[in-house]
Amino acid sequence: MAKKQKKQKRTVTKGIVHILSTFNNTIVTVTDEQGNTLVWESGGTVGFKGTRKSTPYAAQLAAQKAMKRAIQEYGLQEVEVRIKGAGAGRESALRAVFASGVKVNVIRDITPIPHNGCRPPAKRRV
Repeated sequence: MAKKQKKQKRTVTKGIVHILSTFNNTIVTVTDEQGNTLVWESGGTVGFKGTRKSTPYAAQLAAQKAMKRAIQEYGLQEVEVRIKGAGAGRESALRAVFASGVKVNVIRDITPIPHNGCRPPAKRRV
C-alpha cells in the first residue's frame, strides 16, 4: 500500500470577506480572490440558537472567529469586504474584521436592489 502524503496547507495573503446579514442570522465567509471558500462562520456555529443568532453580538463573534481561523490557517494579510443584506449584524461584523488586524482595502455593499422588480399582487376588492 502506498503511503498517503499529507495535504499541504496553502497560504493566501489576499482574500475576500463576504458578510451576509439577514434578519435571522449573519454569515461570514472568507474566500480567496477567485471566490473559493477558505473559512466560514455564522451566528449558529458560534453557539447561538433561535432569535439570538440575529443579534449584533453573534455577528461580531462569528466575524472574529472566521478572521482568526483565516489568519492562523492561511496567513491572510489583506482583504476586501463585501456586505450583503440589511440585518442587525452588518456593522458589528465589519468592526470585528477591522479589529482582527488585517489590512482592509475595499468595503463594498453588494445588497441587491430591485430596479422596479416584480409586479405587486392585485389590490383586494371587498
